[in-house]
Amino acid sequence: MAETPFAPARIRALPSWLLGRAAARGHRLVAEALAREGMRMMHHAVLSTVAELGPVSQAELGRSLRIDPKDMVGIVTDLVAEGLVTRGPDPADRRKNAIAISAAGKRRLRRTQQLGDEANDELTAPLTAEERAQLIDLLTRIADPGAGCAGEPMRS
Repeated sequence: MAETPFAPARIRALPSWLLGRAAARGHRLVAEALAREGMRMMHHAVLSTVAELGPVSQAELGRSLRIDPKDMVGIVTDLVAEGLVTRGPDPADRRKNAIAISAAGKRRLRRTQQLGDEANDELTAPLTAEERAQLIDLLTRIADPGAGCAGEPMRS
């Protein structure tokens, strides 16, 4: 792992510092893994979203992933150029484009998902399976405090 920048002991013990360091390491591991398949993280996120949502408008993709519409156009254009998605008129509203995953996109997504899983396994290697599940639960609660825990009622 890259050398950690200096911070006083009090700072190094803060959840915000630790989360930031863990996130930076996780992003680096996943970005490096995806790069082996020629994929950038945002492109992978868009391809994954298209696969999950089915034919979807660029506007909906942008809202789902909170990506600026101008940036979304570039990402989709890149994915179309690689033959990973198709862009055509939305049958529900011909004024909009609908983005769909191609057969090549499905194949690439399977490979990049495997690489991402391996990177996340490396990130969480020091943890037991139970600790990994607990970590995901805790991070989910921190990332979206209004959502509550899966299977648990919301607490006030």
